Parts: sequence; C-alpha cells; structure tokens
Amino acid sequence: MNRKIADQWCERGILFLTLAILVFGPLATGAVRMLEFLVIQGLTVGVLVLWIARLWLQRRWEFLWPPICWAVLAFTLYGIGRYWTADVEYVARQELLRILVYAFLFFAILNNLHSQEAMRTITYTMVFLAMVLSFYAVYQFITESSRVWHFVSPYKHRGMGTYINPNHFAGFLELILPVALAYTLASRAKPVTKVFLGYASLVLLAGITVTMSRGGWIATAAVLGVLGVILALRSTYRWAALALLIVVAGSAVYFLPRNFILKKRMETVTREISEAQTSDVRPLIWQASLRLWAEHPWWGVGPGHFDYRFPAVRPAPIQGRPDRVHNDYLNALVDWGAVGIALVFSAWGLLFLGVFQTWRYVRGSPGDLGGRNSSKFAFVLGASLGLVAILCHSLTDFNMQIPANAILAVTWMALLSAHLRFATERHWFRVRLPGRVVASLVLLGGVIYLGAQGWRRTHEYVWLENARRQSPFSPAQGEAYARAFAADPMNFEAAYRAGEAWRTQSFEGGDNYRGLATNAMTWFQSARQLNRYDPLPPLRYGMCLDWLGEPAAAEPYYHQATRLAPNNYYVTAHVGWHYLQEADYAAALPWFERSRRLFWQDNPIADTYLQLCRDRLHEAATNTAPLRLMPGSR
Repeated sequence: MNRKIADQWCERGILFLTLAILVFGPLATGAVRMLEFLVIQGLTVGVLVLWIARLWLQRRWEFLWPPICWAVLAFTLYGIGRYWTADVEYVARQELLRILVYAFLFFAILNNLHSQEAMRTITYTMVFLAMVLSFYAVYQFITESSRVWHFVSPYKHRGMGTYINPNHFAGFLELILPVALAYTLASRAKPVTKVFLGYASLVLLAGITVTMSRGGWIATAAVLGVLGVILALRSTYRWAALALLIVVAGSAVYFLPRNFILKKRMETVTREISEAQTSDVRPLIWQASLRLWAEHPWWGVGPGHFDYRFPAVRPAPIQGRPDRVHNDYLNALVDWGAVGIALVFSAWGLLFLGVFQTWRYVRGSPGDLGGRNSSKFAFVLGASLGLVAILCHSLTDFNMQIPANAILAVTWMALLSAHLRFATERHWFRVRLPGRVVASLVLLGGVIYLGAQGWRRTHEYVWLENARRQSPFSPAQGEAYARAFAADPMNFEAAYRAGEAWRTQSFEGGDNYRGLATNAMTWFQSARQLNRYDPLPPLRYGMCLDWLGEPAAAEPYYHQATRLAPNNYYVTAHVGWHYLQEADYAAALPWFERSRRLFWQDNPIADTYLQLCRDRLHEAATNTAPLRLMPGSR
C-alpha cells in the first residue's frame, strides 16, 4: 500500500470516528454521564492517532489556521492554567477533559474534514439522526411516555427524544434544522435528496414543537424568519423559500388545532407551564451566580465549580441542586471569570467575522437571475443560523454544557471556519519537518493524557458502578467506594460515600460501632480536604462525634456546615438533631422550625423531631407548673 492510499484510509478513519462521536453523543442521552463521555474521549484519542499518521504520510502537509484558532488555543491554555489553580481538583479535571476533547476535535475537523464530500456526509448523517430522534420525541409526546431508553425522565407530557431534558433536545434540533432547510432550498443536491431533506425539516420542526421548550420555540422562530428573509432577497431561492415557509406555517395552523391528542397535550403542558411561571427559579439562580462572580470577577470561581459553590449563596426558595446556572453566558462568567468569557466571545466574534468574509465567495454568481444553487452557500447559511439559534437559547438554558450539543456546535464552527479558504489563501501554512515534529508531539501529548485519564476513569467507573449495585450502606458498598477512591484519590464524592456507608453501619449499633464511626470520620476528613465547599462531610463528622458521646467537640463541625450552606434545609435539620442528642429541646426547636420553613414538602427529619421537641417542652412546662404554685417555690 502506497502513502497516498494509506493517507486516504486515515482520512476516512477520521471521518468515521467523528461521525461515531456525533451520532453516539445524542443517542447516549447527550453524553453527560461518565461512561458515555469516556466513549467519546476514547474515540477522540483514535482521531488524534490517525491525524498523527496523516502528518507523516503526506509528503507535503499544509495546516489550515484561520484567526479563530488563536482564540480556541488561548482558551485551551487558559483552561489548563485554571485547572492548576482550581480549588477542587477533581471537578476542574473533568471540565479540562471536556475542553481538551472539544479543542482537539475542532482542530482535527478543521484540518482533515474540510472537503465538500466529508462536509456533506456529516450534514446528511446529522439530519437523518435528528429526524429519527424527532419521530421518537413525537411518539413520547403523544403517548405521554417519560422513558428514554431504560431511564425515566422527570419531565411529563413532553418530547425529549434520547435526551433526559427536552430543552437540551430542542437545542440539538435547533443546530440542525436551519442546515436541513438551507440544503433543501439552496444546495445543489439531487431532487430526490431535496425531497428527503424537506421532509426531514418538517419532522425536525415537529420535534422542536413537542419539546414544549419556550426557549427552543423562540430561537427556532427567530432563525427561520432570518432564513426566510435572506433567501427571499435572492431571486433564485425566493419562491422556494416563501413556499416552504407557507407550508410550515399552514401545516401548523391547520393540523395542530384539529389533532385531538396533540391539542390535549398542548393544553396540559401550557397549563403546567403557566402555573410554574410564578415559581420559575432561574432568576434566583442568576442572582446567586452574580454574587459568586463578584467574589472572583477576573478568573472566576473555578472550572465547573458553580454547583459546589452555590450552597453558600443559595436562595431560600431553592433547595435542589441547580447543576448549572441555566444561562450559558452567566455559567461561563462564574466559572471562568471576565478573562474566560472574553476569550469565548473572541472565538465567536472571529467565527462570524470569518463567515462575513466568506459570504460573497460561497453564495454563487450574482448574475443570471440571482445566481445558481450552491451547497457551500447552503451550509454556511444553515450552520451559521444553527449556531445563532443555540446562542439565543443559551440565554435561558445550558445547552453548551451538554457534550453532545457542544461537540455538534464545535463541528459546525470548524466546518464554517474551513470555508474561509475560499475567500483567501492566507490561512494555509506549509508544515515542514520541525513543524511536523512539534505538531506530532502536541497530538501525542493529547493521546497520552486523554488515554491515561480515560483508563484511570474507566477503572474508577467500574468500582462506582459496583458500589451502585450493592445494598445501600452495606460493607460491600463501602468497600467498593473505597476501591473507586483508590482509583482516583481526588474523588471527594467517593470518599464521602465510603464514609457514609461506615457511619450508617456504626449507627446501627453493635460491638464495633466505635471502630466503624472512627473509620467513617477518616473518610469524611478526606472528603473535607478535597472539597472544602461541601457542607456534608463536616456535618457527618459532627454526627459521628455526637454518636461517640463528644457533643462539645462536634459543635464546630455543625457551625462549619451551616456557614457553607446557610439556607440548606437538610443541614439545618441536622443542627437541630445535634441539640436533640443533648436533650436541649429549646435549642433544637428553632432549627427544626426553620428547616420546615425552608422545605415543607418532604422533610421527614424536621417533621419527626419538631413534634418531639414540642412534646418534650410541653411536658417540661406542665410538670414544673404545680411547683410554682406551692408556697415558697421559685
């Protein structure tokens, strides 16, 4: 086999692995869990290995480096720097791995898959996948199914495809719908292919509709309006664009009111949404995030740290974990600071500047009745509007924190940036021997780091899954969490869960209760050192001291937990439990009452002990009342 054929097979291998990543992510509920992202991480390592091979197979290698590459490189280096300075290493490392995967994929797609054939293959694959998932979402909506594979989504009466959150599924479809429509109306695809693309576009639109995502609806409506205006301004596409928009609008107006099932579902969800609007917690989360950002305005609180820093600024009405800020811009601002978000904005600005420079070179000849159809023009228009849609939707959701959506956005950004080569040759750089060596070393470093971390996380995942399958708080579960912690000694959650298993066994009594409690305290201490923002390790440490008969020593740990999470109903209830161990019912009562005010729906600790405190205080008052009536009593 000669070098040229080997290079072609490497290029096809990169295309195949990239398609595998793009398809697997959405099918795997967005690749938000550890196992699914590990698969994507492994596939990315394969892409890098093939890229290294291509560097040495080609006699003359030219590197495409448009201006956006500088912003991507700068943010990647900034992410590495923030990782080394982060407070919680384990969390920061997970964010760094995502950044490295996204960055390597961006550069790999830009330099290996910029041909029209590869671009068309990626586009058609994503349109077909989105169509299939939209059918699934419509089925979920009509049948009121909340099942996604073997998972059960908490969202009722909504279509979510293979995502758990329907808002994120809407974000995925928003990225693809404008591309499908643009290819239908403006590309040089064959008529049969255009019929398929047009049909798929309608199915995608139905998929976005049944997600019941208000942000998705607004973003889709905005980009479809812009798409219609842009195409209508060119005589070649004018009538086709108007016809398609009329078909879409007419179908919605005619069929939706007449379909009884869809109508009832719409009424149910609309009522639920209107009732929930008054209790929408997003503004409260945004305010809390700004308070966090004000503490570290330049560098941010740390990569992925928002959810772990949130308890300190938690508003009383929010008792759950928000996970993210529900606004990608604020999320970036809090985690990465003003410097980080400036780098992000610079990347987007350079991207759209490149689109503007490319525009007149891909839209076709202006002569002859407004120009001819152009697949380059169709992709640039559709992908640009897809990215605009996700940017609009990101004002109210965290779509870019979902790996499947982020990787698709990165893919569109890379392919759009590759079109800049039609406008100018300035961004091609011939790579000679020293450059190949440097590029190979960088890519090899990525292979080694991502591979080593993947192996380490796989070992950790095996034991975490083993622990999940064991009986809750059993010795086997505690041992499995200990083995997971041994695989990654920075995983504070594994340390905490191991400690919780031993603490629970100790609280069940037995001859070895002191030894079990002491062992649990060792694990809680490790968790405290690895994540000093988590209120649960010091809380459990204090509970162990109470159990061992040292309430005075336990007091500071409860105070530390309340400082870390002043408005957490669970922590507040356990402070009451602490005073209850000393039979100080007067001190315990206000803590249980406050916990009940913070969260009254399902608060068994406060519900149980609140009444106990009241009964004990009532008994004490009743028993001493006759003494006060006796002569000489004080």
